[in-house]
Amino acid sequence: MVLIKEFRVVLPCSVQEYQVGQLYSVAEASKNETGGGEGIEVLTNEPYEKDGEKGQYTHKIYHLKSKVPGFVRMIAPEGSLVFHEKAWNAYPYCRTIVTNEYMKDDFFIKIETWHKPDLGTIENVHNLDPNTWKTVEIVHIDIADRSQVEPADYKPDEDPALFQSVKTKRGPLGPNWKKDLANNQDSPQMCAYKLVTIKFKWWGLQSKVENFIQKQEKRIFTNFHRQLFCWIDKWIDLTMEDIRRMEDETQKELEALRNQGQVRGTSAAHDE
Repeated sequence: MVLIKEFRVVLPCSVQEYQVGQLYSVAEASKNETGGGEGIEVLTNEPYEKDGEKGQYTHKIYHLKSKVPGFVRMIAPEGSLVFHEKAWNAYPYCRTIVTNEYMKDDFFIKIETWHKPDLGTIENVHNLDPNTWKTVEIVHIDIADRSQVEPADYKPDEDPALFQSVKTKRGPLGPNWKKDLANNQDSPQMCAYKLVTIKFKWWGLQSKVENFIQKQEKRIFTNFHRQLFCWIDKWIDLTMEDIRRMEDETQKELEALRNQGQVRGTSAAHDE
């Protein structure tokens, strides 16, 4: 058995704009998660072409000792809390697979994302077979809804309900912002459909860990997309060439950060 959820994140930007915004925000967020011997190490970031699919391939290693739940840390051997993330970004479709060498075939997280110019109304955008699709839980993330944010994660300068973009004049997002978008087809709008499949085969812990990971994914998607929107003035004028240059600089910066300072980031503050 695996646990599958589809997270739908509606955003007041176009699919084309989001491609740059996402890559910019991933690079920035990586810095916030790295330090004190933990964090993100970028091994590969290069173009790929396979079976007619073209895009950018990345291979990262996550050193996450303090960021996994305590009940896993207690039983996991030293050195086993290292995770490999391989991502194939053939935008507007992206696929990411996270594995662990210690658990091998007993663990993976797969995130498949379609970015579509709509408000999250497509059913089964990933074309799952009907029996599988029936088991999928749909989760709607509203980036302007503060109640979806954990208190420890809340930052006023990353709140779309308070932020207004100087360059695009988008925001602040009121309680009916999605309806406003629906009534104005000229406004940039899109949805990221993120299908998350989790397998964790460990007797006695399976459902607890799978539910924990899904909860963490929702938290990450929520915080990330709130940041992405509130950082729009920083990325809206960037080109893909700017992004690739920034990624190269970030890769060097992450290496330095990981080897110094203290543990930082989202999940360090929450043990369970």
